Amino acid sequence: MITGSQCRAARALAEISRQLLVTLSGIDEDTIARFERKLETPAQEVISTLQSSLEAAGALFLDEGERGLGVQLKFTRSEARRLSVLESEGGLVANDEVPGV
Repeated sequence: MITGSQCRAARALAEISRQLLVTLSGIDEDTIARFERKLETPAQEVISTLQSSLEAAGALFLDEGERGLGVQLKFTRSEARRLSVLESEGGLVANDEVPGV
């Protein structure tokens, strides 16, 4: 389970505003703000939802080991931008018919 500090750090690394995290997770902004500021610890289900949403946005949470708790990006910034562009393209959903594969 992530901490409020990891949540805030993951948002910063993935360049996600708190409002966008609200949209991605369905968790209200006040709950996220209170969690990040260490004023309140929400239910485990809420924390799991926040973690899943941040992981989907490119954050990778590190367990406490010899170096301590942490967070990093799954992708480089360049890869994350390219994925974001591809995900935003939209269009019709259909099976790809690639010849010779």
